[in-house]
Amino acid sequence: RKAKVHEDLEFYSVIRAIKAMDEADVCMIVLDAEKGIGAQDLNIFSLAAKKGKGVVVLVNKWDLVEKATNTARDYEAALKKRLAPFTDVPVLFISAKEKTRIFKAVEAALEVYENRQRKIPTSKLNEVMLKVIEAYHPPVVRGTPVRIKYVTQLPVVVPSFAFFCNFPDDIKAPYRNYLENKLREHFNFSGVPVRIFFRKK
Repeated sequence: RKAKVHEDLEFYSVIRAIKAMDEADVCMIVLDAEKGIGAQDLNIFSLAAKKGKGVVVLVNKWDLVEKATNTARDYEAALKKRLAPFTDVPVLFISAKEKTRIFKAVEAALEVYENRQRKIPTSKLNEVMLKVIEAYHPPVVRGTPVRIKYVTQLPVVVPSFAFFCNFPDDIKAPYRNYLENKLREHFNFSGVPVRIFFRKK
């Protein structure tokens, strides 16, 4: 049955994608411009982020899409809405058939690879991030201010940062997101998942 063959093909292609992902530093996720991003694409994207892989999103068959002034910009905005919360990823509009932006895609993947290798000196990290924390403090817990005193990058493959503070368990997701956004703003981690940990000090 055609449907059964299609299901089997999809199943085995996902298994192959996961196997390839395990061996990769950067994953290039190829979407069909006309179909947009499907549930399976989102699963693969989420898995790549969970595994700490670099990601570049390629929107293929862009030559077949009717275009107005802001078509690419609007398409990218809608796409990133679906990819949230990890939206700091390069999105390139390509055509494999017309060979449009193929080399640009490889360049983007190499840039993401470099971003994933980035190590920030502890002194620079504290100089920047302690100012960021001073500008917007963590919420007060049970009448006591949460004080973040020090930050360092951990010696692991995926860019990971430890923030040392007095009440590590009381810092919630919104403040974690604020710190991640500021790390991305000041140090280029485009296309790379960033992990944040709070430690007792």
